[in-house]
Amino acid sequence: MNVDLAHLRQWIGRTEDAADQVTVAPLACLAATLDRDDPEPKPGDEVPPAGHWLYFLPRTRHSDIDASGHARKGGFLPPVPLQRRMWAGGRIRFLAPLRVGDAVRRHSEVADVTAKDGKSGPLVFVLVKHTITGPAGVAIEEEHDIVYRGIPPKGAEAAAKPKAAPPEKPAWRRTVTPDIVMLFRYSALIFNAHRIHFDRDYVTKQEGYPGLVVHGPLIATLLMDLVRRQAPERALAHFAYRAQAPLFDDGPFALAGEPAADGAAARLWALDAAGRVAMTAEARFYGR
Repeated sequence: MNVDLAHLRQWIGRTEDAADQVTVAPLACLAATLDRDDPEPKPGDEVPPAGHWLYFLPRTRHSDIDASGHARKGGFLPPVPLQRRMWAGGRIRFLAPLRVGDAVRRHSEVADVTAKDGKSGPLVFVLVKHTITGPAGVAIEEEHDIVYRGIPPKGAEAAAKPKAAPPEKPAWRRTVTPDIVMLFRYSALIFNAHRIHFDRDYVTKQEGYPGLVVHGPLIATLLMDLVRRQAPERALAHFAYRAQAPLFDDGPFALAGEPAADGAAARLWALDAAGRVAMTAEARFYGR
C-alpha cells in the first residue's frame, strides 16, 4: 500500500485541547482491574502513575466510529491508510502530583510524522506530545509514539530481543493471566471501542491475530504498578516504555523488574509465556 507521507505530514502542528476533573470512580475501578486492594480514593489523594490515562477520554460520536471500533481517520490524527494502529511506546515526566478533585487540562500536539519500510511492509510513526496542567501548574509532560502498519503475512510476527537482556532471576516478578473480562473492563475504563481487545471473531478473522490483544497502555500501567508494589516508597519521576511485540489472552505473561544498585532507577520487562520480550521500560525515581 502506498503511503503519501507529504500529505500526512500536513498534520504536524495540529493541536487539541481538553478539560476534565479527576474523579474517584475511574481510579477505584482501575485498582480493581489491576487486582489491588486499595482503600477508596478520597479528595486530595494523589493520582497513581498512569492514572492520567483514565481522563481526557475521546468522545467520538457513534456514527463516527469505523468497523474496527476506532474513530474514523482524518481528525486530530493523520489519516494513515494502514489497518493496524498500536501504541509503540512513550516517555512520561511526572513533574507534580495530580490529586482527586483537581480540575485539569491537556494540550496535545502532533509533533512529527515519519515512515519507514519494515520487514512486513510500510510503517508510519506519529509522535504526539501532551502537556497536562493542574491547579499547581504543569503536572505531566508526555510523548506518545503511535505506529501504523498493515496486516503482515501469517507467522511473520515475532517478539524482538531487547537491547539489554532481562536477568534470568529478576528481583521483581509478577504473573498476570489476561482474560476477556480484564480486557473488557480496561477498554471500558479508557472508553476504547477497538474490537481487537474484546471481539474474538473480529480480531482473529479480520486482523489475523491469534487471540485478544492486551492493550499497550494496560501493559505499561501494569509495569508501573509493579514498581508501586515492589518499591512503594519511591516516587516516579520518569517512565519510558517501548512495545516490542503484542501480548494475547492465550496464556499468562510475566512482569519483571531489576532496580539499579543505587535505587535511583529500575529496568522493567513484560514477557510472554515463552519468555519472549513484549515490552521494555525504564523507571527513574525522585531522590530520597
